[in-house]
Amino acid sequence: MKKQTEKDKLTALYERLSHDDERAGESVSIENQKRILEDYARKNGFTNIRHFTDDGIRGTTFKRPGLDAMLDEIRAGNVATVIIKDQSRIGRDVVEVGLLKRTFDEYHVRFIAANDNLDTANGFDIMSIFRDVINEWYVADTSRKIKAVFKSRMEKGLRCSGSVCYGYRASKEEKGEWIIDEEAATGNPEAVERYENYLVTRRFKAVEQNS
Repeated sequence: MKKQTEKDKLTALYERLSHDDERAGESVSIENQKRILEDYARKNGFTNIRHFTDDGIRGTTFKRPGLDAMLDEIRAGNVATVIIKDQSRIGRDVVEVGLLKRTFDEYHVRFIAANDNLDTANGFDIMSIFRDVINEWYVADTSRKIKAVFKSRMEKGLRCSGSVCYGYRASKEEKGEWIIDEEAATGNPEAVERYENYLVTRRFKAVEQNS
């Protein structure tokens, strides 16, 4: 069997996008990442490219279809280089990212984070460790901010879900409030009672905050 040469091996382009990234308004759409990676590969002479993509998956999750498929190819000895947009795309957990980097090193895979100027062909980059720490901190900080927002809304008696319970509908006048859906609530006195309790809670909170 003919041994596979480095030239014959894959250049793996890996993209990941989570819902948190979308909410943060980051310009890291899958299409954008693919364009950046393809441009980088072309300008730097990388050929035989293949995309591995995980869309809608958080960086703290490491069981991902795209990542798993890429790792299967790496362990089969079919990958020469892995290129990502930045280090946060591969993951946001220092320990797990470290294990991935060890796997790349074990199978002699060159690892490049295009926007971070990270290229393992240039040797050890201590800044990559700091970036991994910052990427993990970002998740914890985002989680803290989201919890604070929900706590504030609950204390004000505002709804915290985009879903509206049966018997209600979103108010067009007051954003974030529910009102009785008369048609749906017909013959459903429990919906009316829940709404009345909701209004009492709102008034109580308002008095408590102003006292």
